[in-house]
Amino acid sequence: MELVRGIHNIQARHKFGVLTIGNFDGVHLGHQAILNRVKALAERYQAPAGIMIFEPQPREFFAPQNAPGRLSRLRDKVVLLQEQGIDYVLCVPFNNRLRNLDANAFCQQVLHDGLGVKHLVVGDDFRFGCDRHGDFHYLEKFGAMHGFDVENTSSILNVEGLRISSTLVRQHLQQGDMVSAEAALGHAITMSGRVVGGQKLARRLGFPTANVYLKGTAPALSGVYAVTVPVNGQLYEGVANIGVRPTVEGKTPILEVHLFNFTGDLYDQYIEVTFRHFIRPERKMNGLEELEKQIQCDKEEALRFFSNP
Repeated sequence: MELVRGIHNIQARHKFGVLTIGNFDGVHLGHQAILNRVKALAERYQAPAGIMIFEPQPREFFAPQNAPGRLSRLRDKVVLLQEQGIDYVLCVPFNNRLRNLDANAFCQQVLHDGLGVKHLVVGDDFRFGCDRHGDFHYLEKFGAMHGFDVENTSSILNVEGLRISSTLVRQHLQQGDMVSAEAALGHAITMSGRVVGGQKLARRLGFPTANVYLKGTAPALSGVYAVTVPVNGQLYEGVANIGVRPTVEGKTPILEVHLFNFTGDLYDQYIEVTFRHFIRPERKMNGLEELEKQIQCDKEEALRFFSNP
């Protein structure tokens, strides 16, 4: 799969294919149904299968303080999309130029002139354009005038009859219901990033951590979890905190991972953390002594989980 950064990097091999557009946050079962349809149509047409995503996501651009937490950082999203067998992902910067395009300009400049779309597949809740006129019916009319087909996909429901969506997954995570979140996603809940140096506070407390700063995106996950991390072909169990570290007056979201029985150096390496079990919400402790005791309790809870998963 090819990652194309920006409309200006579109090449001939990306054109005249089947396309879908959206955030695809989490790449859950509903997204996967759309992608399966895109792949089937691309095979029928013998054409490329593509996805258009935006970075940042539109709600993060318009109201960053109120935007929902991310299920997938960009790197993780691209990996998940690659596993779906799509030919290319077009990552379009969401900026003032794009926000000012009305529905007609977006269709004309991006879909028709830029990509020469042959068939467009969108979710049943898709909307676009600064004038908010862009929806499925608008796309259908535009496609009819410019020689491409448009179809929408029906919602995918879970066993309780609820529509599977990124919002539903976030709700499960907020409730600490990892089983339901994974069921809606159709895959494990993971997060990856580069390990950086920290304050070494946890090391002084006896719990050395690998720290990953979550720059630019607020995560949907928050709190303390039992986790697994592969390192050099071996799977390590551990406990992780994801949040702003209120005990030390932190401001920026960070993922801190303590691996059991690990003595190596992870600095500057990319790690992939799989969240297996929710332990507790993040909270402010009354000093370092209470923090040390709580971390020990969290570690013991994680060990109990791995002993009886």
